[in-house]
Amino acid sequence: MPAWHARPQAADGPLPVVIVVQEIFGVHEHIRDICRRLAQEGYLAIAPELYFRQGDPNDYSDIPTLFSELVSKVPDAQVLADLDHVANWAARNGGDAHRLLITGFCWGGRIAWLYAAHNPQLKAAVAWYGKLVGDKTLNSPKHPVDIATDLNAPVLGLYGAQDGSIPLDTVETMRHALRAANAEAEIVVYPDAGHAFNADYRPSYHEESAKDGWQRMLAWFAQYGEKRG
Repeated sequence: MPAWHARPQAADGPLPVVIVVQEIFGVHEHIRDICRRLAQEGYLAIAPELYFRQGDPNDYSDIPTLFSELVSKVPDAQVLADLDHVANWAARNGGDAHRLLITGFCWGGRIAWLYAAHNPQLKAAVAWYGKLVGDKTLNSPKHPVDIATDLNAPVLGLYGAQDGSIPLDTVETMRHALRAANAEAEIVVYPDAGHAFNADYRPSYHEESAKDGWQRMLAWFAQYGEKRG
């Protein structure tokens, strides 16, 4: 499995690990930059190419075709197993297996929620505008709202009130599910942000919300992920 990773230039002992889960477009420059920024904060950051068995997102020029011909064919179970392999690789390559974290964006935001219910070793997750509800399919049998009772790690969700693809009523549905499960999670909604508000290479970028979200993510990781063991 191809992956892109970044680490601090100098490291004293094993590093806390952040798995960075791609947007729908794969591991492009924005995702690589996220890894670099996390490395500057002291993390071993790894972004795996999670569609690699099914195809290359760069072969598609429009989102609907990319989704129907590639993304929808990638099973959640395959993705979650691949993320476990990434965690194992990190533990053998300078990462601290006891300080495992995950963040994801858009498509990867949904995966971050699912991974928090999948891997009991995970310490914390941050999901950026990941879809919370949806139709169940063979490849996607569960969505975040379905796994609120199964979370192994605290999850921070970052969402935009102007996001046309993730209506606010679905965010409220998730909040209710989390409260009912007594789950350790928090959802922040930015009133002036839309979808992909952290994507600084797209018109959707909303600087104020993106910067606040980044600081909240670092604080969340520091609060829950820095403890060894």
